[in-house]
Amino acid sequence: MAAAAKASLFFSSSPAPEGFLTTRLCKLFPTQKPSFPAPAPASSSFSSITLSKVLNADAVYTKLPPRLRTARQEQERDAISLLNERIRREHAKRDQSHPLRPAMDSEEADKYIQLVKEQQQRGLQKLKGDRARQAGVGADDAARATFSYKVDPYTLRSGDYVVHRKVGIGRFVGIKFDVPKDSKEPIEYVFIEYADGMAKLPVKQASRLLYRYNLPNETKKPRTLSKLSDTSAWERRRMKGKVAVQKMVVDLMELYLHRLKQKRPPYPKTPAMAEFSSQFPFEPTPDQKQAFIDVERDLTERENPMDRLICGDVGFGKTEVALRAIFCVVSTGKQAMVLAPTIVLAKQHFDVISERFSRYPNIKIGLLSRFQTKSEKEEYLSMIKDGRVDIIVGTHSLLGDRVEYNNLGLLVVDEEQRFGVKQKEKIASFKTSVDVLTLSATPIPRTLYLALTGFRDASLISTPPPERVPIRTHLSAYSKNKVITAIKHELDRGGRVFYVLPRIKGLEDVMEFLEQAFPHVEIAIAHGKQYSKQLEETMERFARGDIRILICTNIVESGLDIQNANTIIIQDVQQFGLAQLYQLRGRVGRADKEAHAHLFYPDKSLLSDHALERLAALEECCELGQGFQLAERDMAIRGFGNIFGEQQTGDVGNVGIDLFFEMLFESLSKVDEHRVISVPYHAMKLDININPHLPSEYINHLENPMQIINGAETAAEKDIFSLMQFTENLRRQYGKEPYSMEILLKKLYVRRMAADLGITSIYASGKMVGMKTNMSKKVFKLITDSATSDVHQNSLIFEDGQIKAELLLELPKEQLLNWIFQCLAELYSSLPTLIKY
Repeated sequence: MAAAAKASLFFSSSPAPEGFLTTRLCKLFPTQKPSFPAPAPASSSFSSITLSKVLNADAVYTKLPPRLRTARQEQERDAISLLNERIRREHAKRDQSHPLRPAMDSEEADKYIQLVKEQQQRGLQKLKGDRARQAGVGADDAARATFSYKVDPYTLRSGDYVVHRKVGIGRFVGIKFDVPKDSKEPIEYVFIEYADGMAKLPVKQASRLLYRYNLPNETKKPRTLSKLSDTSAWERRRMKGKVAVQKMVVDLMELYLHRLKQKRPPYPKTPAMAEFSSQFPFEPTPDQKQAFIDVERDLTERENPMDRLICGDVGFGKTEVALRAIFCVVSTGKQAMVLAPTIVLAKQHFDVISERFSRYPNIKIGLLSRFQTKSEKEEYLSMIKDGRVDIIVGTHSLLGDRVEYNNLGLLVVDEEQRFGVKQKEKIASFKTSVDVLTLSATPIPRTLYLALTGFRDASLISTPPPERVPIRTHLSAYSKNKVITAIKHELDRGGRVFYVLPRIKGLEDVMEFLEQAFPHVEIAIAHGKQYSKQLEETMERFARGDIRILICTNIVESGLDIQNANTIIIQDVQQFGLAQLYQLRGRVGRADKEAHAHLFYPDKSLLSDHALERLAALEECCELGQGFQLAERDMAIRGFGNIFGEQQTGDVGNVGIDLFFEMLFESLSKVDEHRVISVPYHAMKLDININPHLPSEYINHLENPMQIINGAETAAEKDIFSLMQFTENLRRQYGKEPYSMEILLKKLYVRRMAADLGITSIYASGKMVGMKTNMSKKVFKLITDSATSDVHQNSLIFEDGQIKAELLLELPKEQLLNWIFQCLAELYSSLPTLIKY
């Protein structure tokens, strides 16, 4: 008890009252609720604090008195709990989308950021070149051009929604001549309707500031139009979109850096690879040769796992690129998985791979699908686990939890857009550990833009094989006579016909109609609900020519290669997506004969604007090798859905897709400018002399005070998430701490947050608070732009490498620490928008 009495003389028995001044400050600086990321682990040293010098190991501990305990509700309301809650919420959100990344030092980050910028420039150059070619601009002009999503006013139709970068969302009325005030010569003006009036601006000015307003779904109508009289509301929406873009860039950057940190030994270049390549019976096109080189370099010259997109039309040779990659991997004893969206395509891949590898009896190939018996599946699962299968082909069943790979080295994904969300997440999980090659004719916009922005490698095969000729596309209202004429034309020249409907219902009706029209022609039905043997037999008979007309669903959309099928009829075309139609059209025209695609709709008056746009786009993209451009058109028409998660949808809705993507490209080009470099925890100095005295009964209540205080120091030294966990555990065991202990914890939080933000010291001089920092003025502006508290946003300035704030009055030290804590919490909420290396 003597020790306890001695301690009580040193520590105050109760916290100082907050009084009027604190109440006044609470009104001035209210608590906000920003979100926080979980910072990457860091390490530095931590000095001991006053408490450890005076604790006596012989102190007698008693239960904490009721007046020092607080209700859970009160505990949840205090500033530290609110901060912890935000960190945990953000941590959980990020943990669902991807695991935490390992820490990276500044030197590594410099190297990887430069790599990203180089790849992004190549992607932008490709995009500029494509757009310039579409506009008839020369390559040199394209290289000098500034990439932009701005809209040409002359392409707008009355009623279209547009976004003016400085004013906001309005409705395009039209272009008319009018005489300006300071001239007698009339000029063309763009007229735009806003919520509170009509605006007119010269066409030249409009072309620099206008964007289409598209949303990430089928609707293009905004919730409200902007007001000419109040542009501040629009500015807030635009800033919210800008911050969302920056968060997206950071998330992409972290994913990319994480992938670059993964290592595996490069695969050896062997004479066997050259021998395998020489067996390809065709002369590769220039684009195909480049794709071969790209993939070979990825596998044999780089230590990072490959994640490459091969984008090319059907029949342009994507499969051969995959076959060479598979050979490179399996010849070193690793396994390869080939993932296809349908059993028809999986079976075709199995047949092609089996034939191509027939000279290599030691390489075992297997096919896994839902059509196999239970015993067959079990045998395959056992063989995959034991490594007795080198190449395994199948549908999404390959992604099941029961499939255990012995030594998986390569994943080939054909037509990724055909898989569901859960399958795509599973595919993404492979990318950190194995090489991944994605094949697609019309990649989903997410994949396309990841490739173009440099966050994903891409090889585009846009040169058609020499014998290929464009497919003639015929779009018209449905008529039985037109159907019969089209089929008769193909049958008369000895070919075969696909007849595609959007669903199984209706196949039998078409069968009955065609049997009457062509009584002596073999006709069959194919769809995904049929038994495997029946479906397989039907497809083989059609490929051989025993069946002349195949009535089917879009099960034939991907990969089916039948040389003599050169007419496809698609009924109720309005029910298919643009990429689906492009893929279906690619089922024909695989030989040197002119192929025909007949697209029938029921009645044009029944079609939505989006359906009409899709069909017009398909008619325009009639040349070979335009799947890449079509993917862009598809995004422009239907939007890109949730590019990186549901949370982005609302942010895109704020400004529309086109302005959102332009801001994305702007942010990507400045990725190194939006970087915060943390400082070691020990290097951060808090020059405010505050050493709180803890109540003796609280010290007596703690089981091992020195160990607990040292634990707090160690947690703060590591990272903020560790400090958060320590605080929660302390409160769970001992209840809410007294006010003086809360101040002590806040000191640790302040130093931890400041170090993570690159702040080297914090000091106060009268009413002025200063924070010396290594951050740039651009980073400070981004932080304040994304801050959730107007009070802190408006009170902070950046001057001579310091963040400064002038308070209304000079504060006592404890209240000053509380203010600094709240201020840093607001700044810390902006970390998700910054590259943190």
